[in-house]
Amino acid sequence: MAVTTLVTAFVITRHRDRASFDALRDGATTIHTTDRYSVSDHLDPGRRQVCWAHLARDFQARIDRTNAGPTIGEELLAHAHILFAHWERVRDGTITRGTFRRNYLPGLRDEVHARLARCRTCGCPKTAAVCADLCATADALWTFARRAGIEPTNNAAERELRHAACWRKTSYGTDSARGSRYVERILTVIASCRRQGRNILALLTAAVTADRNGIERPSLVPSVAV
Repeated sequence: MAVTTLVTAFVITRHRDRASFDALRDGATTIHTTDRYSVSDHLDPGRRQVCWAHLARDFQARIDRTNAGPTIGEELLAHAHILFAHWERVRDGTITRGTFRRNYLPGLRDEVHARLARCRTCGCPKTAAVCADLCATADALWTFARRAGIEPTNNAAERELRHAACWRKTSYGTDSARGSRYVERILTVIASCRRQGRNILALLTAAVTADRNGIERPSLVPSVAV
């Protein structure tokens, strides 16, 4: 699934691999907000934002381990919460993105990077692997601070995905390629119309009517004046 300002696109594939990811991107050069899954690792860190909501869950998972992971997990999770608190002030207008970048980001970034570096030799192989991965993509942790319009999380995508996940759970998925195409397309229409404030039934009715009459179907992508 990919979420933009006006369109949410769902794609159902057999594999969650790089080929599927790149097919969904279709050569897009915009900034991508992703989780830590390795299919995104080939992206330029300057054009990628690693989701901090996913990172917070990763840090909590470290805390839940009964080995060398909890201490570093607690420290990293605390810094994630500090970031969220600062960013909430950016979102509500209390401070500007520039103020955050100048006054709050440097110290926060240094603290996080120092803990990630120390974590690589923490004695817990899985925790060390997570931290090594984050060290390798460290620039992608802070893209949101440099680029206007980018958020530190992909919560918008998570919200869009919730309905689809519930539907899959109650319907047990699809059994055919045709069924998969229907599901991904109807979910794309529903989610995109909601983002645009358009009437879902009206668009579907217009599309069916146009198809039956052999005329041009309405576009899901609204025209934007240049």
